[in-house]
Amino acid sequence: MNGQTEKPSARAAKLAEEVRKEFLRRQRERRSLERGWQLNMNFLAGNQYCGIAPDGEIEEEQPRYAWQCRRVFNHIAPAIDTRCAKLAQVRPVMTVRAATNSEQDLRAAELAGQVLRAVCEETAFDETVSRATVWSETCGTAFYKVLWDASARGGAGGVRIAALPPFELYPENLGCEGIEEQPSIMHAKAVPADEIERLYGVKVAGRDIGEFSLAPYSEAANYAGGGGGEARNVLHGCEVVIEYYRKPCADFPEGRLTIVAGDKLAYDGALPYANGENGGRTYPFVKQCAVEFSGAFFGGSIIDRMIPVQRAFNAVKNRKHEFLNRLTMGVLAVEDGSVDTAELLEEGLAPGKVLVYRQGSEPPRMLGADAMPAEFSYEEERLLDEFVLVSGVSEISSTSQNRTNISSAVGLQLLIDQDDTRLAVTTDSIRRAMKKVGRHILRLMRSCAAGPQCLRAAGAGRGDVRFSARELTCDDVVFETDGDAADSPSKRRSLLYELYNMGLLAGEDGKLDGETRSRILNALGFAGLDSTRGLAALHRAKAAEENLRLCAGPAEVDAFDDDGIHAEEHTRFLLSGAYGGAEKARFEAHIAAHEEQRRQKQKREGAPPAAAGTSAPQKEQHEG
Repeated sequence: MNGQTEKPSARAAKLAEEVRKEFLRRQRERRSLERGWQLNMNFLAGNQYCGIAPDGEIEEEQPRYAWQCRRVFNHIAPAIDTRCAKLAQVRPVMTVRAATNSEQDLRAAELAGQVLRAVCEETAFDETVSRATVWSETCGTAFYKVLWDASARGGAGGVRIAALPPFELYPENLGCEGIEEQPSIMHAKAVPADEIERLYGVKVAGRDIGEFSLAPYSEAANYAGGGGGEARNVLHGCEVVIEYYRKPCADFPEGRLTIVAGDKLAYDGALPYANGENGGRTYPFVKQCAVEFSGAFFGGSIIDRMIPVQRAFNAVKNRKHEFLNRLTMGVLAVEDGSVDTAELLEEGLAPGKVLVYRQGSEPPRMLGADAMPAEFSYEEERLLDEFVLVSGVSEISSTSQNRTNISSAVGLQLLIDQDDTRLAVTTDSIRRAMKKVGRHILRLMRSCAAGPQCLRAAGAGRGDVRFSARELTCDDVVFETDGDAADSPSKRRSLLYELYNMGLLAGEDGKLDGETRSRILNALGFAGLDSTRGLAALHRAKAAEENLRLCAGPAEVDAFDDDGIHAEEHTRFLLSGAYGGAEKARFEAHIAAHEEQRRQKQKREGAPPAAAGTSAPQKEQHEG
């Protein structure tokens, strides 16, 4: 009735219709970008005789003559393969930086780093980064979506990280560069109808939908034209699910998430995760670009620059082969009516063939063929050089061939370093994306993990990581090494060996302490050998836990404690200054108890007692 509030079902239908209209508007707005991404995918796959027509659709280019060669000499695919292989080395170890030098913050940062590495190992984050890198190299942009999966780890819940192609994300403003600055973002994807019912409890009728266009099958075929390939990527029995994210504002302090499946409203509420700065809510997306553009949300791809060179290279090679065909097969001149031209066209001039021609007419003759013009070879070489210039990948990296006059090892290494420098823009984008994903992981674990948690630590022989959400107070993700991201693992290992031989990693006694040794083994890729240190690491971890207990109350000294290690760890905590008057007295009493217990052990073993306040060296335990 007029003048009364709308019914909930009517409001839901109206909201769903508004979201769908906004989605269609954004889809039309960026259609030209999508056609460019599809063109890049076609050229990468080898379908290089297609282009964007004046109406904005992708169409197959037809040959001018039926006899023209239309072979493809794909130099884009090996260039992208080489770039992806070099970018796969950008896997720095993520750690967490403590807010202060206090023992609590150092302990929280170390724990957060262990949790971060364990989650990355559990979710196969390296594989996700590789998939995202392939998308960003092909289309220019890729995205990570960091979610909390309540069904993971046997119902305990866990983080899930997905790599998204640029086709699935629809920003409100295409000229806004950052994700956080966008007023709203849509994530649209074709989902099977039974999966929609399981996730949202909404029943929809499935249909055939184009994977990239998100249009019905008939429209998807038109969308693809002759060379787009969309008709080959049709999903059956699916419906479009639109997730409409809006950032916090005055009307929605916690933001807003509206999910529409087909034409039905599946969810409407606040943003689900406190994954922003200082516990705020923001989008669960992280962007990665191959080449960033100023004033543009989506980045560019190297394939965009290589397509004109690839078209010219295909044309030169095909015309060259046509000329070679004329040289080998020849062009026959025949007087009209002198021979049976139909037979000649069908059989050609086979060796030993008897050619009968009309008496009194001119015999057929071969037209003179010129030599291969040198311009073909010159143009081919120039285009190969242009491939190197545009792609940023030299022949040394892609084919292990050296066409230069440089033969010294130093000169060749400089050429390889130049390739690494050309990839610096892309590697920086990958590193920034990994840092942001790491922050999202820690914030999700802090806000969504309930009760005590246990994760398998990354690396062999590392044990388990046990923690509670309230202990994850640090999320300042950094990398353990800030060197050149494109350096190979062999370079980093060589640098570590040099530092070790120079003695820069040893302590005042000229030996490596346990912590430094652990970090070196981890950097060399032998983290599993870290377990050979015996009980020292366990004693240090127990002493760190005792430091936290002593801040709240007394802690007992156990008979099996390594008193020297415990006294050293407790003294280090006191030197950090993170204590009050009462805590200082408890620590001093606890350290004195360790010293007394150590003297008693040495007395029973018949060894001279160590001076008070000093740490006894670790003793090797031998079986009697």
